[in-house]
Amino acid sequence: MTYKQAQERYGIQGRSNVLVWLRKHGQLNWFKGIEKPNTVGNGMLDSPSTQIPEQRIKELEQQLEETQLKADFFEAVVKVMDRDFGVRISKKRKAELLRKKR
Repeated sequence: MTYKQAQERYGIQGRSNVLVWLRKHGQLNWFKGIEKPNTVGNGMLDSPSTQIPEQRIKELEQQLEETQLKADFFEAVVKVMDRDFGVRISKKRKAELLRKKR
């Protein structure tokens, strides 16, 4: 599918958005306009629909573990920033923001 076909089919107006999406998720041959498997991607060899459940579960468990490690790392960074530098990094609540604006 070309980006023009994707724009027409899905009603997307921006060309760059379509190109980014097709590069990431689509199966686009940039030279001939013929569909082919995308060799560049996010590390998944098979699409989720072609994987057996055990493969998909294993992949999701790996993603979960990586996400948990990232969350732990960022929490540690926030604690160090607070403890060593006195910088508080936290989301402000909506009510607090409204009070400060008044």
